[in-house]
Amino acid sequence: MLHYAVVFFVIALIAAFFGFGGIAAGAAGIAKILFIVFLIGAVVTFLMSLGRRV
Repeated sequence: MLHYAVVFFVIALIAAFFGFGGIAAGAAGIAKILFIVFLIGAVVTFLMSLGRRV
């Protein structure tokens, strides 16, 4: 999931460089959502692993 967030971020940078503001904003928004979902999944996984050790 983090890989897709990075890919969309790179797409947003390239689109912004070439002046495609709408595409850049859309790709940046998708990258932000994917990164937040990744963070939530990572935190949940970390907390579940702590629960198994006890």
